[in-house]
Amino acid sequence: MEIVSYVFMIIGGLFYLLGGLGVLRMPDTFDRIQSGTKATTLGAFTLLIGIGIANPDWLLKVFLIIVFIALANPIGSSALAKAAYKSCELPKNLVQDDLKELFGGEDNDSN
Repeated sequence: MEIVSYVFMIIGGLFYLLGGLGVLRMPDTFDRIQSGTKATTLGAFTLLIGIGIANPDWLLKVFLIIVFIALANPIGSSALAKAAYKSCELPKNLVQDDLKELFGGEDNDSN
């Protein structure tokens, strides 16, 4: 069981590494938000599952932390994306801006 927990923890660490590389390599803010959020959410899940397998007494706590992360990460990334949309220049390769009339993107007319 110990080896399985270590495998899960290593996989979680690799997802964190890939998330960091995605934040470093992505060309614009919106891609960075997406790559960081998706990879670190999966990394946290697998890391916590590995900890839960290693310490079965902590499984309830680990499950509650996973639920909190599953609820908090999408909300946080949405808030970051909304703030970035309102304050940053939009990507040059943007084909269609569906949020322009919803968020009042008149000042984001870089297309």
